[in-house]
Amino acid sequence: MKLIRWLVLAVAASSVPLPSMAVVIEKATIRSGDVEVPVDIAIPDGKGPFPPVLFIHAKRGIDENEQKHIAELAARGFLVVMPDWQSGRMIERWPSEHDPQTEGDVEAALDWLLKHPRACRMPVGIVGQSRGPYYAIRLAAKRGKDIAAIASYYGHMQNPNAPEPDQLFRIAPEIMQINTPMLLMIGEQDFELRRMSNGRAFYALWERGVPVELQGYPLARRAFDFRADQTPEEKIAARHARQRTQEWLQRWMKLDAQNRCR
Repeated sequence: MKLIRWLVLAVAASSVPLPSMAVVIEKATIRSGDVEVPVDIAIPDGKGPFPPVLFIHAKRGIDENEQKHIAELAARGFLVVMPDWQSGRMIERWPSEHDPQTEGDVEAALDWLLKHPRACRMPVGIVGQSRGPYYAIRLAAKRGKDIAAIASYYGHMQNPNAPEPDQLFRIAPEIMQINTPMLLMIGEQDFELRRMSNGRAFYALWERGVPVELQGYPLARRAFDFRADQTPEEKIAARHARQRTQEWLQRWMKLDAQNRCR
């Protein structure tokens, strides 16, 4: 495993001002079958151990926005692992189709996170963007005991490879299998189909008694949390989503008031 480390300063986005804190960012690779999967690890200041979070990026790939996001989570006290499920398999940014092999790469990152020496020995939280939450629900259906909670930013609630009728009228069957608490966050001006699938997922989970909340953001478009042309309302929505995510993970990972493992 190759390891590169550097320090950054991160300020956690919140309605309550937080001091800047040093966050260690490491780059490594992990093995998934015959593929080397790059991973970024954001580690909070201090000796830990820290509550573990798996961050699953969108099909647009990884850039400074994802780096900033995991640094903010680490500034909140989470140890965050973000696997690059594209570059290990030389998948170009913005793939339309879903490659099921990449699910194994994300699962390998989950296993690696669970064994990380500075992670608390506990089920992980998952934060996913766009296609990321589809990986999350697939993992939750397969490895529910290892996942404490999911926070979804405008997530896919259907297999991207599913035929058109399924995209329009159905949600992924895994939604009917999981019991993992799930926070669904989406802008009210996101694509209609994405809003519909998130709404259906909310009702399906709630009806089965799974802890679920659907947070809609008025005046917020697709990718409201990092758009280059963010409106004032979207900037507020982004801060609110970060705070909601932290509170959701804190609640269902059963952390204390300082986001420490009990």
